[in-house]
Order: sequence, then C-alpha cells, then structure tokens
Amino acid sequence: MQIAIAGSIATDHLMAFPGRFTDQLVADRLDRVSLSFLADHLEVRQGGVAANIACGLGRLGLRPFLVGAAGTDFADYAARLAADGVDTGSVRISETLHTARFMCTTDTDQNQIATFYAGAMAEARKIDLAVVADRTGGLDLVLIGADDPEAMLRHTAAARAEGFAVAADPSQQLARLTPEQARSLVDGARLLFTNEYEAGLLQQLTGWDTADVLDRVGTWITTLGADGVRIAHAGQPPLRVPAVPAHDIADPTGAGDAFRAGFLAGLAWQWPQQRAAQLGCALATTALESVGTQEYKLIPAELLERIAEAYGQQTAAECAPRLGDIS
Repeated sequence: MQIAIAGSIATDHLMAFPGRFTDQLVADRLDRVSLSFLADHLEVRQGGVAANIACGLGRLGLRPFLVGAAGTDFADYAARLAADGVDTGSVRISETLHTARFMCTTDTDQNQIATFYAGAMAEARKIDLAVVADRTGGLDLVLIGADDPEAMLRHTAAARAEGFAVAADPSQQLARLTPEQARSLVDGARLLFTNEYEAGLLQQLTGWDTADVLDRVGTWITTLGADGVRIAHAGQPPLRVPAVPAHDIADPTGAGDAFRAGFLAGLAWQWPQQRAAQLGCALATTALESVGTQEYKLIPAELLERIAEAYGQQTAAECAPRLGDIS
C-alpha cells in the first residue's frame, strides 16, 4: 500500500513541571490568567505529527511518503527519517523560515500546556499532491494531519480529485478551523482519527451528532488514553480495544501518533481493524515509555510480548509473521 502522510514537521521542546497546573489556577480569576511554570527538565526532540506517524510506519517496515514543509535546518532530521525508512522527497524546504517548533510543558498529572510556532509549515499549502503522486507512482491512502489549515483543505480536495482514500486527522488544528472547513475535511473520509476531547470538539464545531459523523465517514477511530480505543461504523455497535498497560509512563507526547502508525501498518497488511488497533495500542504504549515522540525503540520480540500480555498468545502468534520480518 502506498501511503502519504501529510502534516506538520517540527522540533519539539518538551519540559516537565514538578507540580500540578490546576493548583495554580484561581477560580474567580480565570478571565485574566498570567502564569509562569518553572520547569526542571528540558528535552529537545524531533517531532511533528506527520513525521512521527511516518517514522513509526517506516520502523514497521513500510515506506511512507512524508508530505509537509520544513526549513533549511531540516537536513539532519531528513537523514534520520530516511534511515528509519521514510521517503522525504516530497518535503518542501523553505528558503526563509525555520522548521516549526512545538513547545510543551507536562505536569505530574500528565496534563499539558503547549504552544506551536508554524514557521515553514505555512508553506505546506504550496505542495501539490498530484505532483507527489506522480513522483511516487500513485497513492492508495493519504492521511491529512494537523498542518497549515489551507494545506489541509488543499490536500483533501486534491486527494478526492485524484481518487485517493483519505484518512482525516485534524487533531490540534480543530481549534483553528471554521465549521465549514471542519466539515470539508471530514466528509467522505475513509478513516477519521480523533481523541475523546477532539471527538466532542468536532461535533460541536460541525453541528453533527455521532450518527451524522458516522454517516459521512467509513470508520471513526477514537483514542481513549488508558481506556484504549473505540472503533465505530454507521449502523453497528462500536468496537472497544483495550489499551496495552504501560510499565512506566515517561512522556505522553506522541503516543497518539504511534497508535496511528501501528493501525495504518495493520491496514496496509490487510489485517482486521481490531488487530490493527491492537498493534497500534502496543506501539503507543512503547512510545509512552520514552521521552520524545520518536525516541522509542521498536524491538519486535518485545512488541509481541506486550501484545501477548494484553491480548493473548493467539493474537501475538497472528502478528508474529509480519513483526518478525522487521529488522
């Protein structure tokens, strides 16, 4: 399966605050918030939702096509992604802007406050998906993740015009979209990814209820954190897939992207959606136990052990032929 992952490419600045954000909030002063949190730890890592998902797919043995915009500081990052099996030939390099920056602080309750600087990402709207398809020999699926909003809309329209299946994953950009834009991105998608909060925000923004959304997409996948994943289709009861328990949570950033990589890999291998989600949950937990969105080690034997512990030996045995081929 030829998969393009369109979305942000960024450098992450991840900080840890040794307290609880909520302890600093004054209930009757929320209309004028002025807070500063003294972080006691900083990690600078490579990230961005598209790069994170593409990295996971590459490590699972696929060769995804990364579609996004980065700055002239991207060379080392590109080399690292290429080593993980990611095709970066469709990344647009800005002549004037730095690669986007994601600055995130996490407290002891795993709550997060983040700021995103778009930088070169603003030039993603200049990428022509038809040119990407010509270069790669055609695309079967295009995941459209959080990116410059105009780029997201343009890629969605281009994918539909070219007849490529769309996986809509607007995530953090939902807050920037108008109701009309949100409807345009979601309507007709083969797959829709959200977390539980984004699911509610999407419905509020579009004015659609659950049934309305399901009438417009093929499959709606909602990640539920420690409660796993919900997979929904129109006219059917939702399927719940439990999470893979974590041994020690180091950093929640990027777990959702790792899930998407595992799920898409399973679909590329023509696994049932439940099995694909189980792989996604196992990869998400692996990412949870590392600081940074791409710092996790993908060791097939350990991944299969996690799958066996969470879902049984039979499930692990069914996953083993594919995962065993990963070098």
